Amino acid sequence: MDFLGAFWHLVNFAAPAACIGFFASVMAKIVWRRDMAGVSVLKLWSWSAGLACVAAIVALVVFGRDGKIVNYSAMVLASAAGLWWAGFVHHS
Repeated sequence: MDFLGAFWHLVNFAAPAACIGFFASVMAKIVWRRDMAGVSVLKLWSWSAGLACVAAIVALVVFGRDGKIVNYSAMVLASAAGLWWAGFVHHS
């Protein structure tokens, strides 16, 4: 695999985590706009997408492949944990 192929492979691996983190962060800002008024979407996204990416890597190591439902479920739970941490615990 050449450099460009490896680059796109990694980008496509991280894209679901980044998208889950982005949409969850925007929705959290809408749903809890008073509670998260002082927290930026970028901070929420970085925590949410970062933990979702870690969950994807751990699931890949544990299960040996990407694309399983359990992998994506772990990413959603990790994303929610990141939102909770950045929006409610770390912000307070």
